Amino acid sequence: MQNARLSLAWLIAGMSLSALGFLLLIGQPFTAKAQEQKQFQYRIVEVLPDTHNMQTKLNEFGASGWELVAVSMGNMTEPRMIFKK
Repeated sequence: MQNARLSLAWLIAGMSLSALGFLLLIGQPFTAKAQEQKQFQYRIVEVLPDTHNMQTKLNEFGASGWELVAVSMGNMTEPRMIFKK
C-alpha cells in the first residue's frame, strides 16, 4: 500500500515537472526592456522654522506632486526642504 502511494506521488511529480517544462518550452521568451531614464526636477524651499508654516508648505507641494526627499538646516535657523518630482 505504501509503495502504491509512493509511486503515485512520483507519477504526479513527474507529470507536474513535464507540464512545467512544456510550458517553458512553448511560452513566450522573456525579453528585458530597457528602462527609460527618468527626468527629475528638484526644488529647494526655505521655510520659517515653525511647525504650522512647514506643514503648510509640505501640504502645498505634496498636492502638486512634489515629494520631500531631504531637510537641510542651512544656517541652523531656516530649514531648507528639498523636493523632487
